[in-house]
Parts: sequence; structure tokens; C-alpha cells
Amino acid sequence: MSHSVTLRSLDPRVERLGIPQEQPAFEGVPEGSHLQTFEVFHQAKSGARHIHVGSIHAPNAELAMVFAKEQYARRSECVNLWVVKSSEIITFSPDDADLFATTPEKTYRDASGYKVMQKILAWKQRLQQKDTDQPTSSS
Repeated sequence: MSHSVTLRSLDPRVERLGIPQEQPAFEGVPEGSHLQTFEVFHQAKSGARHIHVGSIHAPNAELAMVFAKEQYARRSECVNLWVVKSSEIITFSPDDADLFATTPEKTYRDASGYKVMQKILAWKQRLQQKDTDQPTSSS
């Protein structure tokens, strides 16, 4: 005579709970009863750029703005906040990197692309040369 005993857990307290073997299918969370993720951008001074300061979780955009103000604008100087639903942010994939390879050399955008300092040094050298070439007048 063979007896088969199925244990769900080695903990006797779990066995005493009487949890049914077959669990009903999980139907998910009803729409609107879960929190959404929002990204928060903070502007410290008027005219300054907005900087990403973090993420918050809220059920809707209005509460997200309230939570963002409490979390990121209460203790430090702040003149404006942007609150954006994370799922609404569109990004390029790493496969699209070639879209940004427009000009391989963009030194015209950097100060190093301009030879201003060399021109200033050459001008100073010419001034010094002029000063040394002029005879001094004695009275």
C-alpha cells in the first residue's frame, strides 16, 4: 500500500493554512489602481535649464506634480518643474547611432577649433618687437 503525500512547504504553519493546490488565474490590476512612473525636471533659477532630478510614482499627472513639488522643490530654490510620464519619453535605440554621425570633425563647435590665442600671442610679439626696434630718445 503506497501513500503519496504532497507537501507544499516544509514549514508546518504553511501546511496548516489550507491553501488550495490550484490557484485561480491572476487577472491583473484594474486600470487606474496602480502607480505610474513620472520623470521630474527641476529649474533652479529663471532662465536656467531644467535638470533631471529623479523619478516619482503617482496614480495620475496632477498628483505627480504635487509629489514632485514636495519631493524636489521644498528644500531647494526652484522656479519651475516639468513632470513627464516615463512611458511618454521617446528615445533613439543604440542601433540608430549612425543618425548622429553627421560630421566626423566638429572642431568649429569647440573653442579649440579657433586660433584666437595664437593670434593674440603673435600680436603681442609684434608689439614687443616694435618696442625693441624703436630707439629710445634721451633728453
